Amino acid sequence: MNQAESSLIEGALKNNGHQIVELSEKPDVCIVNTCTVTAKSDYHSRQMIRRAGRAGARVFVTGCYSELNKEPVQSMNRVEEIVSNADKLGIVNKLSGKAIDISSCFPSAKSRFFLKIQDGCNYSCSYCAIPKARGASKSINPDNVIRQAYEAVLSGYNEIVLTGIHLGAYGLDLKPKVKLSELIVTILKQIEINRIRLSSLEVREIDDELFDLLSDRRICKHLHIPLQSGSDRILKLMNRTYNSSQFSFKIKHISKKIPEISIGTDVIAGFPYEGDVEFQGTYSLLEQLPISYIHVFPFSSRPGTDASQMPDNVQPPIKKERVQQLTSLSNKKKALYMQEQIGKTLDVLIEDVNMDSTCSGTSDNYLKVIIPAGDYLSGTLIPVRIHGIEDGKLTGIPITYNIA
Repeated sequence: MNQAESSLIEGALKNNGHQIVELSEKPDVCIVNTCTVTAKSDYHSRQMIRRAGRAGARVFVTGCYSELNKEPVQSMNRVEEIVSNADKLGIVNKLSGKAIDISSCFPSAKSRFFLKIQDGCNYSCSYCAIPKARGASKSINPDNVIRQAYEAVLSGYNEIVLTGIHLGAYGLDLKPKVKLSELIVTILKQIEINRIRLSSLEVREIDDELFDLLSDRRICKHLHIPLQSGSDRILKLMNRTYNSSQFSFKIKHISKKIPEISIGTDVIAGFPYEGDVEFQGTYSLLEQLPISYIHVFPFSSRPGTDASQMPDNVQPPIKKERVQQLTSLSNKKKALYMQEQIGKTLDVLIEDVNMDSTCSGTSDNYLKVIIPAGDYLSGTLIPVRIHGIEDGKLTGIPITYNIA
């Protein structure tokens, strides 16, 4: 989500006479778009604000960390203004001194375009501060989404990533209501886009209509579906809306119907009251499910959440050990999934031309792929025959025809 918003701000600034520079080049202005998902992201947000101040710039701070910590952020060196999440995109107007339609401004890098279609969240997961920082779920009007997608394609993007804080809640607040699947169908019908990727979705939100869309070649064969815990007791304490059996059934069903799909997940290790039995339940569930990667987070208490009132009773060494075990499991699952790709042809979106005479990009099933350098620009979409694995990435050779 922050990538989507930061990209729009960057594109609008470039289009209105500003130059994007490194901190080492002594910028006039720094915009820090903060995050408060974990204590670690809080720390990195503070560090970036301090670095911006030391660079001598006028510092504008926005995002979820500053939304919830206005006074300490305002007291930091050279912070000129804290801009609310609701007015985040208005930073461009503040700096340019005029009203700009920021939604039609695209950054110059043409690999993938992060298209924000929804903000906020109506859920109340006990560990999460984001609803407090961003408010209730708000959907972007479908006509505006279609216009941005159309303009992104005209600007040269071959992949659009539909993103939001709670993507599956898209359209439920609109009148009349619009389902996410209906929006995607409209995009596919009206726009000649080569690839659409969906960001994180809750397991109960992948309904039959959304599931059927995955058979369209333009929809990336990749879903990210958070689990958070494999223990029903912990899931209840987290205030999640499913149990481990429901999660398991849906993942197995998706994998059976679309065997080539990549399914990723999120897991929190060391949540309050997570004993050895609860952790082992999580590990065992993930071990037997067709998951291709796991994002593992150690529990960190977020001020003002329900979980902050629970005892943080998993000792740091135990929490660290559980993170390591789950990370090791993730590495094994990803290696196995990558091995299954050898001999297949994957559509790869070129992102970087490297110094070692290679190009690198991302496949539609969310794997990094290295190919020999050619006349490929960032954002080019090409079919690649996979022949090996090197340093945790697939290697392959482009085949003779171009997709785009």
